[in-house]
Amino acid sequence: MPLSGTFLAHLESGATTLARAWALVRRDGVVLGFTDHDRDLVFAGVTFRADTGMTARALSQTTGLSVDNSAAVSALSSEAITEEDISAGRYDGAGLRIWLVNWRDPEQHALIFTGTLGEMTRTAGAFEAELRGLAEGLNQPQGQIYQAPCGAVLGDEACRFDTGRAGFSAVLAAVAVTGHRAFRFEGLSGFASRWFEQGRLEVMSGPAAGLAGAIKSDREENGLRVIELWSEIRGPVTAGDTLRLTAGCDRRAETCRSKFDNFLNFRGFPHIPGEDWLMSYPTRAGVNNGGSLTS
Repeated sequence: MPLSGTFLAHLESGATTLARAWALVRRDGVVLGFTDHDRDLVFAGVTFRADTGMTARALSQTTGLSVDNSAAVSALSSEAITEEDISAGRYDGAGLRIWLVNWRDPEQHALIFTGTLGEMTRTAGAFEAELRGLAEGLNQPQGQIYQAPCGAVLGDEACRFDTGRAGFSAVLAAVAVTGHRAFRFEGLSGFASRWFEQGRLEVMSGPAAGLAGAIKSDREENGLRVIELWSEIRGPVTAGDTLRLTAGCDRRAETCRSKFDNFLNFRGFPHIPGEDWLMSYPTRAGVNNGGSLTS
């Protein structure tokens, strides 16, 4: 970000009044501002609070494609970043911007870092968060993988299926919850057995609202529908909380065609040879039907 003439003159004066300020934008839209100054600062539409004990280590930045990195350290605060929210994963992948600011005149500021939060660790009433720059995205695998299963995620831009269509999702309250992992429902008789298996469960109300989990199994038990997740929801969920269930997809071509009628958007290669093909060989005897080899 270019420096204003006034701010540049302040930096070159030799007697500066500088502080750092950073804004977190969680995936649920919550915006939090922090500063290492001893009083609150307001600019860019954000109030940066001074009572959080937040500090930042040296920031390493390059002009090449190397990943910029830093770390932020702070004491846990019940009014700002809480241990419960960190444990629930509400800060995973949160957006981050850091400014250098003249605390005497906060309108004099310069954006020095843009990225996301990485790994967060908690010890003795404090936390440390890894800061990842925009170049971090260049470390992610790119391109398409040639495989029989679909490479898209149900409902994403590649899949294009509308999961909000009638018959493919349900919003209702849980009758009982076991260990934040198993949920029992009434009123799902209109959905086929195992319909939501490999689908998604999202919490819509209560303290854990906004959290979600992947569905491991969908079964009937004692007249109720039991939805079990692969791992626990990282927040308190109780009977009566409203949950949203989305139909599951095992990414097979047959499922895409018969269950979702979406085969035109299938992003797999169902006819690609499997590993057994490497062991095949021509023979005059028997029937060459592509099946397994027998003696």
